[in-house]
Amino acid sequence: MSTTYRTLGRSGLRVAPFGLGTMTFGQPGWGCDEEVAGQVLDTYLGWGGNLIDTADIYAGGESERIIGRYLADRGARADVALATKYSMGARPGHPNAGGNGRVAMRRALEGSLERLGTDHVDLYLVHAWDGITPVEEVMRALDEVVRAGLVRHVALSDVPAWYAARAATIAQWRGYEPPVAVQLEYSLAERGLEHEFPGLCREVGLGLMTWGPLANGLLAGAYSSVARAEDPEEAELPDGRIKATSARRNPATDKRNERTWAVVRALEELAAEVGATPAQVAVAWLRGRPAVTTVLLGARRPEQLEQNLRAADLELPAEARARLDELSAPPRTVPYGFMPWAQSLMNADLEEDTL
Repeated sequence: MSTTYRTLGRSGLRVAPFGLGTMTFGQPGWGCDEEVAGQVLDTYLGWGGNLIDTADIYAGGESERIIGRYLADRGARADVALATKYSMGARPGHPNAGGNGRVAMRRALEGSLERLGTDHVDLYLVHAWDGITPVEEVMRALDEVVRAGLVRHVALSDVPAWYAARAATIAQWRGYEPPVAVQLEYSLAERGLEHEFPGLCREVGLGLMTWGPLANGLLAGAYSSVARAEDPEEAELPDGRIKATSARRNPATDKRNERTWAVVRALEELAAEVGATPAQVAVAWLRGRPAVTTVLLGARRPEQLEQNLRAADLELPAEARARLDELSAPPRTVPYGFMPWAQSLMNADLEEDTL
């Protein structure tokens, strides 16, 4: 296995093409305990990875504590780009404990730094748009924590494209620290970001960090027998996060539908053809998508992570990639104002490859 590094957006922060997502750390049931989390971290850093992604909400802060203790024990803090997020730390009776506002941000950052055992994080992200706080306040507050030396770079997670564009514009206009990346869900089971974000990232200079590359395990191979069942909806699910949360059918964790089952079957077939695992094929497909800077991989076991990291050296044949593109294509909804036929009319005298 080998790795190279890429700059994140228009910044000097160099990150590996695969980051380590740590939502599983400290999670009972579908996650892993501290000992196994340490083995996962050993595997990732041993591969050459340097981007560790966590959040204050993961396992109630235990993910950050595990990472902080690991880095301190090994003296490895300077070897990694450490990223964490805020926004979702709401507590009943404490209206300013969660959300995107300045008060929530400062309180959350103080807590994260204490749990991580560090005086700064390399990347601080808005975890999700709260729909309330003005973007001007968010960008000003992020600029303040950078100027205070508590944060090196800032980014946005799970926000609409218009919000990311406005945030970047305000930062440029006001001279605030600009966002260097957006972090969004992206996989063969969830391709909704493709309508607007790749173009936005190129135009504004944002790196694209993706989470959920295996759709919470749905694309990893364990569900192949379910996908081949006469009625996948009635088939027994393997143990994992989807089964644990299946009663809620949360679209953020459960992508079971007819289109995705076709993708699961195709992944099994293509994996046999190229001598890889279904998970490796799914991750390799994502790694090659436009604008993607780094893919966040989560794991409950070190051997699981080691296998998925091998996707770094897997080049999919064009036919395989085209087949996956077709099977997983999202509904053909076109963003308002995006009309290729109108562009063709307006640029009728230009060569086709310049459009």
